[in-house]
Amino acid sequence: MSRLRVQPITRAEHLAFVAGRPSVSHLQTPAWGDVKPDWRAESLGWFDERGALVGAGLVLLRPLPRLKRYLAYLPEGPVVDWFAADLVERWLDPMLAHLKARGAFSVKMGPPVVVRRWSADAVKAAIADPGARRLRDAAPTVTEEPALGVAERLRGAGWRQTEPGGEDGFAAGQPRYVFQVPYAGRSLEDVQGGFNQQWRRNIKKAEKAGVKVVRGDLTDLTVFYGLYLETAERDRFVPRPLTYFQRMWTALNAEHPDRMRLYLAHHDGEVLAAATMITVGEHVWYSYGASTGRRREVQPNNALQWRMMCDAHELGAAVYDLRGITDTLEDANHLLGLLRFKVGTGGQAVEYLGEWDFPLNRMLHRALELYMARR
Repeated sequence: MSRLRVQPITRAEHLAFVAGRPSVSHLQTPAWGDVKPDWRAESLGWFDERGALVGAGLVLLRPLPRLKRYLAYLPEGPVVDWFAADLVERWLDPMLAHLKARGAFSVKMGPPVVVRRWSADAVKAAIADPGARRLRDAAPTVTEEPALGVAERLRGAGWRQTEPGGEDGFAAGQPRYVFQVPYAGRSLEDVQGGFNQQWRRNIKKAEKAGVKVVRGDLTDLTVFYGLYLETAERDRFVPRPLTYFQRMWTALNAEHPDRMRLYLAHHDGEVLAAATMITVGEHVWYSYGASTGRRREVQPNNALQWRMMCDAHELGAAVYDLRGITDTLEDANHLLGLLRFKVGTGGQAVEYLGEWDFPLNRMLHRALELYMARR
């Protein structure tokens, strides 16, 4: 078949395409471009011979200082037929040609393709195994064979896979390893039945202690942010500014009135934990969480997650996505506790294909790599 035509599309066309699919990453909706003011955003469409829109993607263009050249980034996208035998020639080559003409010197993308899955029991066994250092070394419960073919086609075409960076297993861009709770075909009782004993006990403790979880609004983001700063200091990460979350709220909810939610866990007049939740179609994400170290014995985090999980089920979610997890299983890793917390939901660890780079200008691409390595 001939190559598809790739060209800019309107926000309305992009949103209509997203609305017609069961699951698209929130990072691939037009509004996400409004969250990233340092990048120029463009909605791209793939058109077949009949002129029908068959693929779409949000590309973020980051300019190089003093040069009219860009790094083009499609986080967790684009939304195309990844399993097509002619993926490279029909789908990706026209995208590269378009982005090169736009002044891109390098293209980074994150195919939304699952490679492997580990059940909660498999993850627990890997954590308990003194010989297991990383999740990727543990035997998966399921291997998605078609995904291996996608990786092979990308490598053969000159795309380079970005390895998960750092001790915590998180890539520099979007997480390659996430934890998800499948909802499709399951009742809320089925979901809770998959929780470990500690999770069920903690939910009851929170109820008995009088923890109340309520939905917040834009003005409550300042409360969330205070907890978020405390969390950043405790868990040793660099916090985003408050304006980032305010932009997220405004942009995402302008696109869809219930795209982003904020939840707050109250106890005795104090907010002990807060979290944001994002919904696109049948996919619901727990995106950012924050909590204080005070009064942890009343288990506000379990209460918060359970309320969000109940609401996600009511919305008709097929999956509740707890987002990134560490790939490192060593006790010394400070993120292992977060992995254990997520494993308690009885869901599954999921490995995506990760992020891939294509250098359109090798000299500029190499200069960018050196700059990023020094940061």
